[in-house]
Amino acid sequence: MDIRRAIDPDQVRAAAHLFDGPPREDATRSFLAAAGHHMFLAYEDGGPVGFITGIEIHHPDKGVEMCLYELGVDAPYRRRGIATALIAELAALARESGCYDMWVPVDTDNEGALATYRATGAKDDGVCAVLLWEFGR
Repeated sequence: MDIRRAIDPDQVRAAAHLFDGPPREDATRSFLAAAGHHMFLAYEDGGPVGFITGIEIHHPDKGVEMCLYELGVDAPYRRRGIATALIAELAALARESGCYDMWVPVDTDNEGALATYRATGAKDDGVCAVLLWEFGR
């Protein structure tokens, strides 16, 4: 497995099958250009098989933390350590960047994601709820 930082929209387009929907050109360019926005792609068999995105969040009273925003691994490549390696890559970047922690929003019924995150050392803080305002696309 080879993990590389995504720096070019062509890399993201080549990994389109890993996302919930087709990557939008404008959103891809904006994400890749934004300070504190990070994307890594995992490659096997000559193509992308997984990705992770992270966003640094700056707080005036706390410092900087990393939000693991999204993680995806192509179904035929799951349970091979790809997600674990991607999480480790983002966590290493977070540490190097001086983040005081890393957190992830996850659906409470997504047992696969919960198991993966817990296996890499994440713990449920027991107090966080995610509330959502939807503005449409």
